[in-house]
Amino acid sequence: MTPTAVKLDLTANTLNLNYASGEQFILSAEFLRVHSPSAEVQNHGNPILQFGKQQVKLQHAEAAGTYALKLSFDDGHDSGLFTWQYLYQLGSQQQTLWQTYLAELNRAGKSRDPNESVVKLFG
Repeated sequence: MTPTAVKLDLTANTLNLNYASGEQFILSAEFLRVHSPSAEVQNHGNPILQFGKQQVKLQHAEAAGTYALKLSFDDGHDSGLFTWQYLYQLGSQQQTLWQTYLAELNRAGKSRDPNESVVKLFG
């Protein structure tokens, strides 16, 4: 599903996608970074939990042909191609994906905050 409008809002640190259906998704830099489709994150089907990305910023977005966006983040990550299909999936499942991510962080004893080291000993 290809969006009809794409806006990189550097002030709000979001990627805004509009669709002909009337759907609109606002995806934060942190959400996009932790769900990057890159091999570095997805690890060939065994995703690596990303943590400490709460303050990550979107720096740049560029078209990759007619099928994807290449996003660059201020932590140096820029290796994932976000296809239109994947961006639509992220937007339409944003709530569920975010809750799952937060639960995985909690289970791993990790934090969204890059300045906080959380070590979960039990419970």
